[in-house]
Amino acid sequence: MVKIACHPLYAHPLPEGHRFPMVKYELIPEQLLHQGLITEQHLFAPEVLEEDIVLLSHDKNYWKQLRDLSLPAAEQRRIGFPLTAQLLERELRIAQGTIDGALYAKQFGIAFNVAGGTHHAGSNWGEGFCLLNDQAIAANYLLDNDLAKRILIIDLDVHQGNGTAEIFYDEPRVFTFSMHGDRNFPFRKERSDLDIALEDGVKDEEFLNKLSEALSGLLKHEPDFVFYLSGVDVLESDKLGKLCLTKAGCKERDNMVLQFCKQHNLPVQVSMGGGYSPDIRDIVEAHCNTFKVGLDIFE
Repeated sequence: MVKIACHPLYAHPLPEGHRFPMVKYELIPEQLLHQGLITEQHLFAPEVLEEDIVLLSHDKNYWKQLRDLSLPAAEQRRIGFPLTAQLLERELRIAQGTIDGALYAKQFGIAFNVAGGTHHAGSNWGEGFCLLNDQAIAANYLLDNDLAKRILIIDLDVHQGNGTAEIFYDEPRVFTFSMHGDRNFPFRKERSDLDIALEDGVKDEEFLNKLSEALSGLLKHEPDFVFYLSGVDVLESDKLGKLCLTKAGCKERDNMVLQFCKQHNLPVQVSMGGGYSPDIRDIVEAHCNTFKVGLDIFE
Protein backbone atom coordinates (compact mmCIF):
# COMPACT_ATOMS: atom_id res chain seq x y z
CA MET A 1 0.00 0.00 0.00
CA VAL A 2 1.26 3.49 -0.89
CA LYS A 3 2.23 5.40 2.26
CA ILE A 4 1.77 9.12 2.98
CA ALA A 5 3.60 10.98 5.76
CA CYS A 6 1.30 13.28 7.69
CA HIS A 7 1.34 14.74 11.22
CA PRO A 8 -0.81 17.26 13.15
CA LEU A 9 2.29 19.42 13.70
CA TYR A 10 2.62 19.99 9.95
CA ALA A 11 -0.06 22.71 10.27
CA HIS A 12 2.05 24.97 12.50
CA PRO A 13 0.37 28.08 13.98
CA LEU A 14 1.64 31.33 12.50
CA PRO A 15 0.99 35.02 13.26
CA GLU A 16 -2.31 36.27 11.86
CA GLY A 17 -2.00 37.44 8.28
CA HIS A 18 1.12 35.40 7.53
CA ARG A 19 1.35 34.64 3.81
CA PHE A 20 2.31 30.97 4.16
CA PRO A 21 -0.82 28.76 3.75
CA MET A 22 -0.24 26.34 6.65
CA VAL A 23 -3.87 25.21 6.58
CA LYS A 24 -3.20 23.24 3.40
CA TYR A 25 -1.48 20.55 5.50
CA GLU A 26 -4.79 19.86 7.23
CA LEU A 27 -6.89 20.16 4.10
CA ILE A 28 -4.88 17.90 1.78
CA PRO A 29 -5.33 14.65 3.75
CA GLU A 30 -8.92 15.61 4.58
CA GLN A 31 -9.68 16.07 0.89
CA LEU A 32 -7.97 12.83 -0.12
CA LEU A 33 -9.99 10.94 2.49
CA HIS A 34 -13.22 12.74 1.54
CA GLN A 35 -12.76 11.86 -2.14
CA GLY A 36 -12.11 8.22 -1.24
CA LEU A 37 -8.66 8.31 -2.86
CA ILE A 38 -7.05 7.04 0.34
CA THR A 39 -7.99 5.48 3.67
CA GLU A 40 -6.49 6.08 7.09
CA GLN A 41 -4.24 3.07 6.41
CA HIS A 42 -2.35 5.07 3.79
CA LEU A 43 -1.31 7.68 6.37
CA PHE A 44 1.55 7.41 8.85
CA ALA A 45 2.85 9.87 11.45
CA PRO A 46 6.64 10.26 11.38
CA GLU A 47 8.76 10.43 14.52
CA VAL A 48 11.39 13.08 15.31
CA LEU A 49 14.55 12.84 13.21
CA GLU A 50 17.76 12.06 15.09
CA GLU A 51 20.54 14.63 15.25
CA ASP A 52 23.23 12.48 13.65
CA ILE A 53 21.11 12.13 10.51
CA VAL A 54 20.59 15.91 10.32
CA LEU A 55 24.37 16.31 10.37
CA LEU A 56 24.80 14.21 7.23
CA SER A 57 23.44 17.23 5.31
CA HIS A 58 23.66 20.30 7.55
CA ASP A 59 26.52 22.18 9.18
CA LYS A 60 27.02 21.44 12.89
CA ASN A 61 27.01 25.08 13.98
CA TYR A 62 23.85 25.87 11.99
CA TRP A 63 22.12 22.84 13.48
CA LYS A 64 23.24 23.82 17.00
CA GLN A 65 21.71 27.28 16.57
CA LEU A 66 18.44 25.70 15.44
CA ARG A 67 18.46 23.12 18.22
CA ASP A 68 19.22 25.71 20.91
CA LEU A 69 16.79 28.24 19.41
CA SER A 70 19.68 30.69 19.17
CA LEU A 71 19.56 31.43 15.46
CA PRO A 72 20.16 35.18 14.99
CA ALA A 73 17.08 37.30 14.36
CA ALA A 74 18.27 38.21 10.85
CA GLU A 75 18.55 34.52 9.96
CA GLN A 76 15.07 33.88 11.32
CA ARG A 77 13.71 36.69 9.13
CA ARG A 78 15.45 35.09 6.16
CA ILE A 79 13.53 31.87 6.90
CA GLY A 80 10.24 33.69 7.37
CA PHE A 81 9.00 31.81 10.43
CA PRO A 82 9.61 32.67 14.11
CA LEU A 83 11.89 29.94 15.49
CA THR A 84 10.26 27.91 18.27
CA ALA A 85 10.69 24.44 19.73
CA GLN A 86 7.43 23.35 18.10
CA LEU A 87 8.52 24.62 14.69
CA LEU A 88 11.79 22.73 14.98
CA GLU A 89 9.97 19.55 15.98
CA ARG A 90 7.75 20.04 12.92
CA GLU A 91 10.79 20.28 10.64
CA LEU A 92 12.38 17.19 12.17
CA ARG A 93 9.17 15.19 11.71
CA ILE A 94 8.85 16.34 8.09
CA ALA A 95 12.42 15.22 7.34
CA GLN A 96 11.86 11.87 9.06
CA GLY A 97 8.66 11.50 7.05
CA THR A 98 10.65 11.90 3.84
CA ILE A 99 13.21 9.31 4.98
CA ASP A 100 10.41 6.91 5.92
CA GLY A 101 8.76 7.67 2.60
CA ALA A 102 11.95 6.80 0.74
CA LEU A 103 12.04 3.43 2.50
CA TYR A 104 8.36 2.84 1.72
CA ALA A 105 8.98 3.82 -1.91
CA LYS A 106 11.62 1.12 -2.19
CA GLN A 107 8.92 -1.31 -1.07
CA PHE A 108 5.83 0.00 -2.90
CA GLY A 109 7.27 2.07 -5.76
CA ILE A 110 6.11 5.49 -4.50
CA ALA A 111 5.50 7.34 -1.25
CA PHE A 112 4.41 10.88 -0.41
CA ASN A 113 4.96 13.51 2.24
CA VAL A 114 2.03 15.90 2.70
CA ALA A 115 4.64 18.55 3.55
CA GLY A 116 8.35 18.80 2.72
CA GLY A 117 10.11 20.02 -0.37
CA THR A 118 12.16 22.38 1.81
CA HIS A 119 14.72 22.93 -0.93
CA HIS A 120 15.91 26.44 0.01
CA ALA A 121 17.67 25.15 3.14
CA GLY A 122 21.38 24.82 2.40
CA SER A 123 24.07 23.13 4.42
CA ASN A 124 24.47 26.13 6.74
CA TRP A 125 21.43 28.34 6.16
CA GLY A 126 17.67 28.40 6.05
CA GLU A 127 15.48 30.68 3.95
CA GLY A 128 12.19 30.87 2.11
CA PHE A 129 10.17 28.95 4.73
CA CYS A 130 12.79 26.17 4.80
CA LEU A 131 14.88 25.24 7.87
CA LEU A 132 16.07 21.70 7.08
CA ASN A 133 16.23 20.20 3.60
CA ASP A 134 14.05 17.10 3.84
CA GLN A 135 14.89 15.50 0.49
CA ALA A 136 18.62 16.21 0.84
CA ILE A 137 18.54 14.64 4.31
CA ALA A 138 16.72 11.57 2.96
CA ALA A 139 19.06 11.27 -0.03
CA ASN A 140 22.12 11.35 2.22
CA TYR A 141 20.46 8.81 4.53
CA LEU A 142 19.99 6.39 1.62
CA LEU A 143 23.59 6.87 0.49
CA ASP A 144 25.02 6.57 4.00
CA ASN A 145 23.16 3.29 4.56
CA ASP A 146 23.95 1.82 1.12
CA LEU A 147 20.27 1.88 0.21
CA ALA A 148 20.89 3.72 -3.07
CA LYS A 149 23.91 4.11 -5.34
CA ARG A 150 22.90 7.03 -7.56
CA ILE A 151 20.05 9.41 -6.80
CA LEU A 152 18.11 11.78 -9.06
CA ILE A 153 16.33 14.81 -7.56
CA ILE A 154 13.66 16.30 -9.83
CA ASP A 155 12.62 19.73 -8.54
CA LEU A 156 9.71 21.33 -10.40
CA ASP A 157 8.76 23.94 -7.81
CA VAL A 158 8.65 27.40 -9.40
CA HIS A 159 11.63 28.46 -7.28
CA GLN A 160 15.11 27.02 -7.84
CA GLY A 161 16.20 24.30 -5.41
CA ASN A 162 19.21 26.34 -4.38
CA GLY A 163 19.81 24.62 -1.04
CA THR A 164 19.64 21.18 -2.62
CA ALA A 165 22.07 22.26 -5.36
CA GLU A 166 24.53 23.61 -2.78
CA ILE A 167 24.39 20.54 -0.53
CA PHE A 168 25.14 18.17 -3.43
CA TYR A 169 27.45 20.40 -5.48
CA ASP A 170 30.43 18.07 -4.94
CA GLU A 171 28.45 14.81 -4.65
CA PRO A 172 28.62 12.84 -7.93
CA ARG A 173 26.17 10.22 -6.66
CA VAL A 174 23.32 12.78 -6.58
CA PHE A 175 22.13 14.47 -9.78
CA THR A 176 20.11 17.62 -9.12
CA PHE A 177 17.64 18.88 -11.74
CA SER A 178 15.69 22.09 -11.17
CA MET A 179 13.25 23.68 -13.63
CA HIS A 180 12.14 27.04 -12.27
CA GLY A 181 11.31 30.67 -12.95
CA ASP A 182 14.41 32.60 -13.94
CA ARG A 183 13.33 35.95 -12.46
CA ASN A 184 12.09 34.63 -9.16
CA PHE A 185 13.31 33.84 -5.67
CA PRO A 186 16.04 32.95 -4.82
CA PHE A 187 17.64 35.85 -6.63
CA ARG A 188 21.10 34.39 -6.05
CA LYS A 189 20.90 30.98 -7.70
CA GLU A 190 23.16 28.03 -6.94
CA ARG A 191 24.26 25.63 -9.67
CA SER A 192 22.33 22.38 -10.04
CA ASP A 193 23.61 19.60 -12.26
CA LEU A 194 20.84 20.64 -14.64
CA ASP A 195 19.05 23.99 -14.39
CA ILE A 196 16.29 25.02 -16.77
CA ALA A 197 15.40 28.66 -16.12
CA LEU A 198 12.01 29.71 -17.51
CA GLU A 199 10.88 33.16 -18.59
CA ASP A 200 7.85 34.71 -16.88
CA GLY A 201 4.50 33.68 -18.32
CA VAL A 202 5.44 30.22 -19.62
CA LYS A 203 2.30 28.17 -20.31
CA ASP A 204 1.51 24.45 -20.30
CA GLU A 205 2.78 23.47 -23.74
CA GLU A 206 6.22 25.06 -23.44
CA PHE A 207 6.69 23.84 -19.87
CA LEU A 208 5.74 20.26 -20.70
CA ASN A 209 7.87 20.19 -23.85
CA LYS A 210 10.93 21.34 -21.93
CA LEU A 211 10.22 18.80 -19.19
CA SER A 212 9.81 15.96 -21.70
CA GLU A 213 13.11 16.82 -23.32
CA ALA A 214 14.88 16.98 -19.97
CA LEU A 215 13.45 13.68 -18.69
CA SER A 216 14.64 11.84 -21.79
CA GLY A 217 18.24 12.70 -20.95
CA LEU A 218 18.21 11.88 -17.24
CA LEU A 219 18.59 8.11 -17.53
CA LYS A 220 22.19 8.44 -18.68
CA HIS A 221 23.05 9.25 -15.05
CA GLU A 222 21.80 5.75 -14.12
CA PRO A 223 19.74 6.65 -11.02
CA ASP A 224 18.31 3.93 -8.83
CA PHE A 225 16.14 6.26 -6.73
CA VAL A 226 14.22 9.49 -7.43
CA PHE A 227 13.09 12.33 -5.18
CA TYR A 228 10.40 14.51 -6.77
CA LEU A 229 9.48 17.98 -5.53
CA SER A 230 6.04 18.77 -6.94
CA GLY A 231 5.42 22.41 -5.98
CA VAL A 232 2.13 23.83 -7.28
CA ASP A 233 3.37 27.43 -7.32
CA VAL A 234 3.74 26.98 -11.10
CA LEU A 235 0.00 27.70 -11.42
CA GLU A 236 -1.14 30.84 -13.21
CA SER A 237 -3.16 31.73 -10.10
CA ASP A 238 -0.09 31.68 -7.82
CA LYS A 239 0.74 35.08 -6.36
CA LEU A 240 4.48 34.31 -6.10
CA GLY A 241 5.00 32.13 -9.16
CA LYS A 242 5.08 34.21 -12.40
CA LEU A 243 4.40 31.12 -14.57
CA CYS A 244 1.04 30.37 -16.19
CA LEU A 245 0.30 26.66 -15.91
CA THR A 246 -3.28 25.46 -15.67
CA LYS A 247 -4.28 22.81 -13.14
CA ALA A 248 -4.50 20.35 -16.02
CA GLY A 249 -0.97 21.26 -17.10
CA CYS A 250 0.31 20.87 -13.56
CA LYS A 251 -1.37 17.47 -13.33
CA GLU A 252 0.16 16.37 -16.64
CA ARG A 253 3.57 17.47 -15.33
CA ASP A 254 3.12 15.08 -12.39
CA ASN A 255 1.94 12.34 -14.73
CA MET A 256 5.03 12.71 -16.92
CA VAL A 257 7.44 12.51 -13.98
CA LEU A 258 5.71 9.63 -12.23
CA GLN A 259 5.19 7.64 -15.45
CA PHE A 260 8.91 8.14 -16.12
CA CYS A 261 9.68 6.63 -12.71
CA LYS A 262 7.25 3.75 -13.15
CA GLN A 263 8.40 2.96 -16.69
CA HIS A 264 12.03 2.74 -15.62
CA ASN A 265 11.36 0.94 -12.32
CA LEU A 266 12.65 3.85 -10.24
CA PRO A 267 11.22 4.16 -6.73
CA VAL A 268 10.15 7.74 -6.07
CA GLN A 269 9.48 9.80 -2.95
CA VAL A 270 7.30 12.89 -3.51
CA SER A 271 7.30 16.03 -1.33
CA MET A 272 4.74 18.76 -1.95
CA GLY A 273 6.75 21.99 -2.02
CA GLY A 274 5.19 25.42 -2.45
CA GLY A 275 1.83 26.81 -3.49
CA TYR A 276 0.59 30.37 -2.88
CA SER A 277 -2.60 30.86 -4.87
CA PRO A 278 -4.98 33.31 -3.12
CA ASP A 279 -7.78 30.72 -3.05
CA ILE A 280 -6.69 27.82 -0.84
CA ARG A 281 -8.96 25.52 -2.86
CA ASP A 282 -6.72 25.95 -5.91
CA ILE A 283 -3.66 24.95 -3.88
CA VAL A 284 -5.32 21.91 -2.31
CA GLU A 285 -6.84 20.69 -5.59
CA ALA A 286 -3.50 20.89 -7.39
CA HIS A 287 -1.66 19.09 -4.59
CA CYS A 288 -4.37 16.41 -4.40
CA ASN A 289 -4.00 15.87 -8.15
CA THR A 290 -0.36 14.89 -7.51
CA PHE A 291 -1.50 12.19 -5.10
CA LYS A 292 -4.26 11.03 -7.46
CA VAL A 293 -1.82 10.67 -10.36
CA GLY A 294 0.67 8.74 -8.24
CA LEU A 295 -1.97 6.44 -6.78
CA ASP A 296 -3.41 5.74 -10.24
CA ILE A 297 0.01 4.80 -11.59
CA PHE A 298 1.42 2.81 -8.68
CA GLU A 299 -1.54 1.24 -6.83
